[in-house]
Amino acid sequence: MIEFFGFLAHQAPLVTVLAPAFGALLVTLFGRGKAEAGLPLALISLSLSSVGAVVTLFHVLASGGELRYRLGGWAPPFGIEYRIDALAALTAAAVVLVGLVNAVFSKTRVAAEAGEKAPFFYTLYLFLLAGLCGIVFTNDAFNLYVLIEITSLTSYALIAMGNRRAALSSFNYVIMGTVGASLYLLGVGYLYIKTGTLNIDGMRAAMAEAGIWGDASITVAFILILVGLWTKMAFFPLHGWMPNAYSYAPTAVGTLMAPLMTKVMVYVMLRVMLFAFGADFSYGGAGCGDIVVALSTVAIVAGSLLALARSDIKKMLTYLIVAEVGYMVGGAWVGNEAGLTGAAYHILSDAAMTFCLFMAVSIIVLRTGDHRLTAFTGLFRKMPLTMIGFTVGALSMIGLPPTCGFFSKWYLVGGGIEAGRWDYVVALLFSSLVNAVIFFRIFERAYFGEMDEPAPAGDDADSRPSQPLERVPWSMLVPLFLAAAAVLLVGLFNNTLAGWLRAALAI
Repeated sequence: MIEFFGFLAHQAPLVTVLAPAFGALLVTLFGRGKAEAGLPLALISLSLSSVGAVVTLFHVLASGGELRYRLGGWAPPFGIEYRIDALAALTAAAVVLVGLVNAVFSKTRVAAEAGEKAPFFYTLYLFLLAGLCGIVFTNDAFNLYVLIEITSLTSYALIAMGNRRAALSSFNYVIMGTVGASLYLLGVGYLYIKTGTLNIDGMRAAMAEAGIWGDASITVAFILILVGLWTKMAFFPLHGWMPNAYSYAPTAVGTLMAPLMTKVMVYVMLRVMLFAFGADFSYGGAGCGDIVVALSTVAIVAGSLLALARSDIKKMLTYLIVAEVGYMVGGAWVGNEAGLTGAAYHILSDAAMTFCLFMAVSIIVLRTGDHRLTAFTGLFRKMPLTMIGFTVGALSMIGLPPTCGFFSKWYLVGGGIEAGRWDYVVALLFSSLVNAVIFFRIFERAYFGEMDEPAPAGDDADSRPSQPLERVPWSMLVPLFLAAAAVLLVGLFNNTLAGWLRAALAI
């Protein structure tokens, strides 16, 4: 019996990835012409994937190190290997749990917004989640490219299922995403030529054995891969595709992609930096650490100011994501334990609070029919439960304890101070102050009602819901409360999570 459970635990990573993939195939086979069949199959497959992710996490933590899984039993460099440590297991668990909770949250919206296309929606939805889980687990650079493209293609189609401007937004995303993927693949091609392997650990070992760290082609490959990933994660100024894509996408797509897509790409950046090239080359040999931290500082300030200038609620949140990406990139590049811990912890933290805020804002826009800040007028009295969830996410974005946003900023600020990067530290504090201005302005309007100020301009018919909610169902409120609880739990258990992340990053 013990051996049987051990076998199941060892296969859990494969279940995590394949359950949504096979679920997508089942939805395609049995859901055609049956719009109502998509959701049950999606929930079953995501539940299995969630169990696999949780079992994988416990297995990794129990082993005290990492789990390696060889697909088909083929060893690298001929086979594809999964390399799963605590960071990978936590990120994968976040991906599938967000996907499962979001499927419940969007139950009524998929039927209303996708209509007869609901089965195709769930097929794309499940393939997207399978791709994200594969990205997190894989230890093969080319397989990583394939999985990035799977997630990109499915996300393009999902966004295009929105209103009339969603198609153009998706096209812009296609252009930027193709450029980013091409740069990444070109960089991997350079590395393969120099090392003869696509295994991420094998690349670093081959470069160390051949002593080619100073080769110009290695530096070029490093830069190409980074710029490609920065495009995918919407790192300023490569963020142009994101605000419209997330704002005009169907409700279920925006609430899924906003907390996951950029965070998974930040995770990939950490993997490339520390495991494909190694910390010594990334922070020393490449010679670009100071430049990247300076770019992160600009990204934080620019994203915060652009958010402050927006009256459209969802676009305001997307620009806050741009600033949050700057947080994580800067933390990863300050080159010390606190910064790296903060960047890794913020992957989980930002996923939780962004998920919470996007669900709350989606409910508000759907219920009021208004996408501008005026939608919040008097909402503490009209929609108190929704505003509770929104308030928890907003306070975390500002950085107040005991929310997870406070602790991730604590680590990041500590890393910036230790590295002597006061520009980065000031940018983090400035961003927190701007977030306070943004959200307390909303709280004031929501509590006191009409404010003595001009109504925000720029009403956009394409941002208004085509079918507003007459009442908010519990299938939306319960997921919102779960996300708010996650914001608090990730904060309360920050020390435990940070310890696991330090061990995973070997710092």
